[in-house]
Amino acid sequence: MNSKERVHRALRREPVDRVPVFMWFHPETAKRFAARLDIPVSRLPEAMGDDIRQTWVNNNYAMEGIVHQYNGESHVDEWGVRWVKDGPFNQAVEFPLANLSADEVRAYRFPVDRLEYLLSLMNPILAQREDYFIGCDVSPCVFEMYWRLRGMEQTLLDIALEPELTRDMFNRCAEFARLLSKEACKRFPLDWLWTGDDVAGQEGLLFSRNRWRDLVMPGLARIFAVGKEHHLWVACHCCGALYPIIADLIEIGLDVLNPIQCNCRGMNPFDLKREFGDRLAFMGGVDTQQLLPFGTAKEVRMETERLMDGMTTDGGGYILAASHTIPPETPDENIFALYQAAGIGREEILDRAAEIRKSCGAD
Repeated sequence: MNSKERVHRALRREPVDRVPVFMWFHPETAKRFAARLDIPVSRLPEAMGDDIRQTWVNNNYAMEGIVHQYNGESHVDEWGVRWVKDGPFNQAVEFPLANLSADEVRAYRFPVDRLEYLLSLMNPILAQREDYFIGCDVSPCVFEMYWRLRGMEQTLLDIALEPELTRDMFNRCAEFARLLSKEACKRFPLDWLWTGDDVAGQEGLLFSRNRWRDLVMPGLARIFAVGKEHHLWVACHCCGALYPIIADLIEIGLDVLNPIQCNCRGMNPFDLKREFGDRLAFMGGVDTQQLLPFGTAKEVRMETERLMDGMTTDGGGYILAASHTIPPETPDENIFALYQAAGIGREEILDRAAEIRKSCGAD
């Protein structure tokens, strides 16, 4: 069974040889662990046996796909947002729509002229389409895209004080993500359409559910519909305590929810599985705040096995993943234990790393 088959079968609740895996490593963790395996960082997912390959074609590429070497280095993206490397990640520091009038905000033009370049970011992973489950990430889709243009504080003020301006701009953000989705689904052999819109914090939504349903939900529904029209799974990433809108996301066509931050209010994975598991698959839930960095290898393995058992009570509907990036303070032994729980042993990882080293030498 290859990775593509494994993920599809898991999402259909059919028998698999092991639970599918898709991990998100903190850049420093990835660099350290790849060095331990003596392989390029770019090939770490291959060595670890991860089953999914995808990349960003929307603004998340500007945040995560462009990697600077030194703190303070920066770039301005196709949307006019300036990003500065601060620690391991790029942070948005200048917003093109900050301090502009409503008319000036409405005059903003999305980078439609850069569509070909953005879609070309998928090219490196398409060669793996026969063996791996392939995704295209069109996030951020609505609220999160707008605040990157406007700034978080002003965006929240707009939601409260300028609902019509907010509605117009949220719709335009959604339409750009929808355009990328339509073109990606038409051009590429995708297995799922990956969407995302962070609208929650540790304790709850950043604004009310009613506002979300009024301003965000319609745009997301149009994006989800593109995936459905092309008979793809639709996945959505939203960090934080988003429990109040999970049923709404299912209503508009969501198939897979990520990352299940289990330490946030209302996000206990087993409770979510009991309530929504007949209509929704899950990806994530491995605790990155306490378990991975501070637990023992035995605790990581046992808790991960317990999580997988609880999240596959209907025969599947689960992809093993961390609830956020695997943090740098996570011991190597805990990473091996995490994968061991999924049926990917240390020797298997080391053997794949050896093959990668051979192929690098041949190149």
